[in-house]
Amino acid sequence: MFVLHRMAASHSLFSSTFRLSIPPHRNSPMKPYPFLASLPLKRLISISRRSGVSETRVYAQNKKNKGISTSSAVATDSTGTEIVADEKILEEISVQKVLLPTNASSEKLLRIRHTSAHVMAMAVQKIFPDAKVTIGPWIENGFYYDFDVEPLTDKDLKRIKKEMDRIISRNLPLMREEVSRGEAQKRIMAINEPYKMEILESIKEDPITIYHIGNEWWDLCAGPHVDSTGNINRKAVELESVAGAYWRGDEKKPMLQRIYGTAWETEEQLKAYLHFKEEAKRRDHRRLGQDLDLFSIQDEAGGGLVFWHPKGAIVRHIIEDSWKTIHIHNGYDLLYTPHVARADLWKISGHLDFYKENMYDQMKIEDELYQLRPMNCPYHILVYKRKLHSYRDFPIRVAELGTVYRYELSGSLHGLFRVRGFTQDDAHIFCLDHQIKDEIRGVLDLTEKILLQFGFSKYEVNLSTRPEKAVGGDDIWEKATTALREALDDKGWGYQIDEGGGAFYGPKIDLKIEDALGRKWQCSTVQAKKEKFDPIRLKVDFNLPQRFDITYVDSNSEKKRPIMIHRAVLGSLERFFGVLIEHYAGDFPLWLSPIQARVLPVTDTQLEYCNDVTNKLKGNGIRAEVCHGERLPKLIRNAEKQKVPLMAVVGPKEVETQTLTVRSRFGGELGTMTIDDFISKSKSAIENRTSF
Repeated sequence: MFVLHRMAASHSLFSSTFRLSIPPHRNSPMKPYPFLASLPLKRLISISRRSGVSETRVYAQNKKNKGISTSSAVATDSTGTEIVADEKILEEISVQKVLLPTNASSEKLLRIRHTSAHVMAMAVQKIFPDAKVTIGPWIENGFYYDFDVEPLTDKDLKRIKKEMDRIISRNLPLMREEVSRGEAQKRIMAINEPYKMEILESIKEDPITIYHIGNEWWDLCAGPHVDSTGNINRKAVELESVAGAYWRGDEKKPMLQRIYGTAWETEEQLKAYLHFKEEAKRRDHRRLGQDLDLFSIQDEAGGGLVFWHPKGAIVRHIIEDSWKTIHIHNGYDLLYTPHVARADLWKISGHLDFYKENMYDQMKIEDELYQLRPMNCPYHILVYKRKLHSYRDFPIRVAELGTVYRYELSGSLHGLFRVRGFTQDDAHIFCLDHQIKDEIRGVLDLTEKILLQFGFSKYEVNLSTRPEKAVGGDDIWEKATTALREALDDKGWGYQIDEGGGAFYGPKIDLKIEDALGRKWQCSTVQAKKEKFDPIRLKVDFNLPQRFDITYVDSNSEKKRPIMIHRAVLGSLERFFGVLIEHYAGDFPLWLSPIQARVLPVTDTQLEYCNDVTNKLKGNGIRAEVCHGERLPKLIRNAEKQKVPLMAVVGPKEVETQTLTVRSRFGGELGTMTIDDFISKSKSAIENRTSF
């Protein structure tokens, strides 16, 4: 059920606005997308989870708008109040009822997607007989197939989709055949498919399985598939895009054409998915970053290097300040360490052996080789090693917002999500064996506290255990894994076990946060080691302490090796900021907004008063600015587009009475109030992290 709330219009300068309220979703393996709770109604976007209307009726109504007939709907509550919403909005709301299955929750869906990939490959080779096929797996929301063919266009995709529809309509059977390796080689050579031959060479098991679509097309495949093409709903399949992809992901090998498609069980599911895609597009942090002037990546400087603009830098400052305050309160010491170090340091840590492809070339300084840091761990170990430690010193907690540099191919760069230089919120805890559980629990509590501040309350948690190849004895692995498990149990978080998924140096906890669209993002990690390379987990490490030979003196005056816990909550500031932008669609809550209030004069006659008001707001810690030079309606529209939470309009009457007429993006029109009242209410909302 959804509820539309009328927002009272208290000032003629503002149009009427509405708010959409949708009850929270229950957890379900077939997950609805909660982005619908933030769909815009008219001008104001406001999220509410309050119950209100006991009965809602929706019916069609034609309205005249500047001579154009438009379709809309009216909802009537139990008091008889009429509330108007666009028909498009109501259509989008209905999508909420469609629960989208996943490959894991529906084997039928997985079979449909795998078969759709084969149908697409068959269609491509019917239209382009010289095209060579490679691989075509199912993926999270559909499938793709790679082809060695001339570059394809959107027009080509339409032709391919029409041919797919014909193949589906013919209801051709999918038939599985087992052949010998020699027979498979013979058939591949007969149709001149070199990539299939390479794939065959990588298959170790015999016999070789082949799937046929009727008697017209086949490919090496292990399945599974639907029984016939007619089991696919052609109206639930769509080809989405085409992109270049190197064969086997190797830039030295041929560039292929990769066609992405999506497939679902029903047409309704496809529509719901496409609505989700549109909402994701609306929230794309790369577009919003430009529209809201938050950040940029400048070609003159190079790809993957982030420029934080004043507004984005303010948000970063708030994130950093909050992060530092919480860490100091929780017993961490803050560090700042160099961006480069002698190359020998990275030999000791093992990065040059295991991570070299992600590191930049070394630089020569006075006959010595130096390396840009890809991680912060070795630096924190050097700080630990500066003096001899006693068992009484533990636990020792250090934390740093440390900028690191990773070599990434230009084709893999993606806004703030995949960059070449980024700042990790790294922390390391040195502790004794019996302290692991309490320290892990402390990290979980701190993680929850930080993420809740930024509006993230839903997590997916995984506990990864010892892999086949690992350092450290069975005893310490058992102690560390048990400590992680007990800490999670104490915390009361549900989690899944990833058997054998731990790092070679220790077990770990991975936490993914869920955003407003229901997407999951890897940010937080806890690892315990006695060391570690992946910066985005909670990990116990048995490796780095050994490599760097770090020790402490126990109660018997003997040297022992401490446990090292690696953890990151936000992952990187750049990536977390990108997630924040998409989570809020750039519409940050008041406390986090780069500009919290915009003062708008009706004419320039009121400009002096507006400047005085703005200075007073700034003096009280409120981020405010004056905008003028346009007619008031445009100033209001610009503030809306820039997603400024508060607007204070000033006309002759406001100057005379020393007041402001205030509007909140989340609360509508709030009427006229004194400057002191506005400051008091603003400060209260900011301090309590609530809406105005």
